[in-house]
Amino acid sequence: MTTFLAVECVSKRYGERAILSNATLHAVEGQVRALVGRNGTGKSTLLKIAAGWIQPDSGAIHVGGHAHLTVSLPMMARLGVFYLPDHDLLSPSFTVRAQLEMFRQRFHGGDIAEAAAVTGISDLLDRRPYSLSGGELRRAEIATALVRKPLCLLADEPYRGIAPIDCDVLTAAFRSLARGGCAVIMTGHEIHTVLDAVDHVTWCTDGTTYSLGPPAAALRDPRFQRDYMGPPAKKWVG
Repeated sequence: MTTFLAVECVSKRYGERAILSNATLHAVEGQVRALVGRNGTGKSTLLKIAAGWIQPDSGAIHVGGHAHLTVSLPMMARLGVFYLPDHDLLSPSFTVRAQLEMFRQRFHGGDIAEAAAVTGISDLLDRRPYSLSGGELRRAEIATALVRKPLCLLADEPYRGIAPIDCDVLTAAFRSLARGGCAVIMTGHEIHTVLDAVDHVTWCTDGTTYSLGPPAAALRDPRFQRDYMGPPAKKWVG
């Protein structure tokens, strides 16, 4: 499979604090990949670097086979990268339908009714985002990604704070995008939900990253098990 987006050996500091020292991330066409790690290890920073939201102090970003020392969010959008932040994607000033139509027109995107059906928001299209529950809002945001039809989707904490049934809808949407050739990367702490959704795991820790392979291989990695997954939960005995 072809790597559409590669962030290679990047570093990032904020003042005296080193967030990333030597981190790498690959988005591969037709795959859903996870970037996992504990809070404060630089996952969101690395994803924002990949999206062009913030600039690395060193390293390079390769998009579609071309290397760039610096990229920007508008530039990455033009190249087909869609960054889904963990909040505030949709404006409270317009209905969901109106905003999906804006994305469709701007990017010559897909069918709104189809995206709404896949994400289960057909009855919510004429409501404004502030009137939706957390799970409904997240499904509306994923519908935006489906309409946008990106070549690469970078989703930051998509499963956070939503019900399992909403997680299942999101997973199905991610898999649908990947089947169409999109390169998908997500972050998340809902580790079992994430591992069930993805083809590959990258672990971010101590300022660097480790490519662990498929979820089954990640779960066999002793350091990942010890330092991230933790000991197995004890069975409850009533």
